[in-house]
This record gives sequence, C-alpha cells and structure tokens, in this order.
Amino acid sequence: MRDRIIDELGELPRSRFLVYLMGPYEAFDVEHVLETADSGAVLESVDFGTLTDADHDLERDEAALDLLLEVRDHLRANAGVNAFLAIDIDVPLSELDAATQSIAFARASNAIVYVVPAVGDNLGVGIEVGSVLEALYAEDAADHRRERVVFVHESGVRSAMIAAVRDRWEARIYSYDDREDLNRQIRLFVRDLVRKERTGELPRLE
Repeated sequence: MRDRIIDELGELPRSRFLVYLMGPYEAFDVEHVLETADSGAVLESVDFGTLTDADHDLERDEAALDLLLEVRDHLRANAGVNAFLAIDIDVPLSELDAATQSIAFARASNAIVYVVPAVGDNLGVGIEVGSVLEALYAEDAADHRRERVVFVHESGVRSAMIAAVRDRWEARIYSYDDREDLNRQIRLFVRDLVRKERTGELPRLE
C-alpha cells in the first residue's frame, strides 16, 4: 500500500514520508466504535461553529474538508512530506471498504494526524478514530505506532471521544486556537518524526 500511495501522490522532497490526515468530512459513528471497543464512552454534544467564518460561504461539512485540504497542502509545501486524505487515493470500495481503507492507509503511513474542528453536533466528531487506533496498537510495539499518532482538536471542543483517545490509547493530544496554530503544531509534530527517523530513534518505514 505504501508504494501505491506514493505513486499516486507524486514526487516531493520527502516523498516516502506519508502523513495520513483524518477528520470529520464524512459521517462516521464514533459512538458505536467506542462502545464496540468497550470504552463505555458516549459522545457529548458539540455545538460550536467557529470553523465557518464570514469569509467562507460553505456548509459545515465543506468547511471541514476545506480545513483538511489546507493542512494537507501546508504540509506538502512547507515540510515536503506526502500528506494525503483518503479521498486522494483511488482505491475502489469494491476492493476495500472505507473502514478497511482507513486502517490500510494508517498502517502505511509514517504519521497519522486527526484534526477535529468545532463543527457542531449535526456532524459530530466524525472520524474513524476507534477502529484505526485499535488496529494500529494491536501491532508489534517495535513499530512505535503510538508515537506516530496525534489528535489535534479545536480549543473549546469537549467530548467523551477525546477522553477515550487519551485514556484508552494514550495518544498524543493537542488543542489549537486558529488555522495558523493548527498548521504550526502539525508541522512541528511531523518534523519531529522526520528527525527521529533520520537519527534512528524511530524505525524508517520502507
């Protein structure tokens, strides 16, 4: 899957460093996933709306996708890494269903980044957090998968899912105030992983 993703994304200074970006641009039943994972968590209502501002005439789902595309393009331009969304890779659903695709993309990636803006409770925090983390953390600890995952949520977002991510999977969690802060934090996280692979602190993925 790594070579397939790299071939589709094209050449960059760090073409083989893959960053899989996930976020609520598609509906996903996180509550069901967390209950299935026996976390006992129930999503709380998140009713903010700070993502869509007066300069953007977008519906909330379009605004969330727009944010992810901005983060992707920022990483590609400023860190030289092959950041991508699931929709960037042409894998037919007849070949792999959406949930299985997410797990495969995460396993193939050097970094997995969840971005959770405050988009309102109609969309919820719609990302495949439970299934992907369960799959990644079930693998050999030598892969250092926990160090490769970050969960970045907009300041003010409060949900049981965030607590479950911290408590069950011990994933790294940051908050951000605006788009500039979001891009900066993710860029620094990715650059730290690049450095750790270069110095041997983390194994390189080939």
